[in-house]
Order: sequence, then structure tokens, then C-alpha cells
Amino acid sequence: MTRNKNKKATPLPVREGISPNHVWLPVGNWATMLEFLAERFPGISETVWRERMARGNVADEQGTMIDLQSPYRAGARLYYYRELESETVIPFEETIIFQNEHILVADKPHFLPVAPSGRFLKETLLARLKRKLCIDHLVPLHRLDRETAGLVIFSKNILTRDLYHALFRERRICKTYEALARFDGERSYPFIYRSRLAEAEEFYRRREIPGEPNSETHIDIIELRGESALYKLNPVTGKTHQLRVHMAALGMPIVNDVCYPVLRNWKGDDFSNPLQLLAKSLDFADPVSGEACRFVSARKL
Repeated sequence: MTRNKNKKATPLPVREGISPNHVWLPVGNWATMLEFLAERFPGISETVWRERMARGNVADEQGTMIDLQSPYRAGARLYYYRELESETVIPFEETIIFQNEHILVADKPHFLPVAPSGRFLKETLLARLKRKLCIDHLVPLHRLDRETAGLVIFSKNILTRDLYHALFRERRICKTYEALARFDGERSYPFIYRSRLAEAEEFYRRREIPGEPNSETHIDIIELRGESALYKLNPVTGKTHQLRVHMAALGMPIVNDVCYPVLRNWKGDDFSNPLQLLAKSLDFADPVSGEACRFVSARKL
């Protein structure tokens, strides 16, 4: 399979689906690149940086390999590979449901992160797709939580990427989710819920605060399942954890949500109780062809 030629070159190649990270070098009194890196990233020992340099895994923007004696140069940009000592294997597979020269639509399983972050690097949807398809410049146009399953759109073409980004930026795409939660029979459906969301004490959580709403969700019922219901959720805005916070605030927390309404202890590698939230469908007018597009996840809650 040939690699697409419209990618933006970097001095270090994509390896096993992982693109190099980069850092700009500020004005400072560091004598060498090694000295700066050891101070800039205290979680990575100097010994590790020495080993990376010996393997040719650190370079500047010109493609010059950085070694132990490389003098510090403010204004330069260094490229390096993020590495993990160990990584949990996610035992679920994604599927590709559509692709053309501009975009790719993938159906993500629960527990698989979209992009490298934290303790996941190779076991991410982005890295898996890069390895499978040999498309180094593949970029997700939006994100799903690791715990959420369903549809994610990727850009394959740098030249048309912003046209598709604009679909999300300008809210010209209809996103429909399904969620399993407690049935509230005292409400009239459908209804709209709005609130103001802000960061919580834990960096990965969100909370509601007083003030003008900055988030909006449309909520309806698809079917009843005993004391629970399968809900249809349409987020008008795209705030982090919006659906999870809104459903919890309504007294209908999504089944198996360990973050809302209260943070619960959970084992990060336990795959037995997936969050019952699914990005089910995406509807939009293709910004290149003008055609109406509708993609639907094959997964079910």
C-alpha cells in the first residue's frame, strides 16, 4: 500500500502508527539540549534521554540528530518519540465503515482511546488506523471519551481538512448518541437541557456552575427497558463530558459511569462494565461534494 503524498513532512518518521512529539526551545541558560530536556520533562530521567539520543530518536526541525553534546539553541524545535515502558492491550477491534480521498469514518469500541494520551500510545484508534492504512497524516476531526463507543471521523487530506473541521466548529453536523440510564417517568419527552459547564477539581472531570449556559443537549426516549430507558441524545454543543454531566444532573446517570454523579474507584484495565454511551450516528452535508451524508454505528447497547 502506498503512502499518501500530501502529508506534512517532519524530521522524524511515523513509527508503528506514532507520530513524533515536538517542543519549542525558549530563551534560557541551558548549556545543552540534554540539560534542557531533563529539566523540561522531570518525569523522564536523563538516562532515558541519553538512550533516546543514542538511538537517533531526537532531532531538530532541520532533521539534525541531537546528541549529548548538542548545544542549546533558543527558538529551535525538537522532535522526539514519546515512549511507554508498558501498555495495556485493548482486546476490542475497531471497524472502518467508510472512506474516500478526504475522510475516514471508524466505529470505535468501548475502552479504546481515540488518540495517544496518558498511559495509552499504540493502543489507540489513531495509531491502529495509521498502522493498518499507512496514512501518516491521518487526523481525528473530533474526539470521543475512551469509555464511549461509536463513530469518529478522521481527515485523510490536508488540503480539505479545514472544510471538515468547520462542520464541527460551526455546528453543521448532527451528532446522535444513545445512552442507557434510569427511566424518569415524570418528565415529558423530548426536552432540552442547558447548563454552564466548567472544569472540576480533577482535571479530567467537569461540573455545572451558575451562569449563562454554554452547553445544550436534546433528550428523547427510544425505548423502555424495565426500570431503565434507552435515550436518544443530541448534543448541540460539544463540551467535554457534556452528555455524562447532563444526564447525571437530571438524576439519570448513564449506566456504568464511574465519574458522574460521583467519582468512584475503578480498575483501569477492567473491561467488564462498559459505559452505556454510544455515538450512534452522524449526519451532515459533505463540504466538498455537497451530498447529504449519514453514517450509523453497527454497535448496540
